[in-house]
Amino acid sequence: MGMIFRLFRNVVFLGWLCFALASTTLAATVWAVQLTATVATVSGQAAAAAVAHRRQLARAIARTKAKARLRRMIAAVPIAGLGAIAYFEERDFQDWKEDNPDGTRAEYACEVAELSAEVIDEVLQDLPESVRPSPDNVQGWLPDCE
Repeated sequence: MGMIFRLFRNVVFLGWLCFALASTTLAATVWAVQLTATVATVSGQAAAAAVAHRRQLARAIARTKAKARLRRMIAAVPIAGLGAIAYFEERDFQDWKEDNPDGTRAEYACEVAELSAEVIDEVLQDLPESVRPSPDNVQGWLPDCE
């Protein structure tokens, strides 16, 4: 009888041990799946934030180039300045083309016109109100773009 009791006790212990190990394995699997889903979500959010930041950075660079373009036009000497403007515009277009490989000159012109109008409006805000053109007049200089 003592032998059967010990055997029964060992079987119960082994059964309990198998159940404990199986439930621990199941819990660890669920936890690993949850962590994988969390990592995937965070990675997606980080990628989206990186794309948004890149767009903001590209817009800031374009605005800086628009300001520099305006300064070059203002300071341009009539004949030599026109050649310099053409050279710098072509170089800026090629830089823009690298970021927008499917873009056309018309799309570039529209983007440049829009940014230049914003910059001109900012520069004109520094003028006295009596000589400053209205913002509607400045926006009227923009070409018809989509």
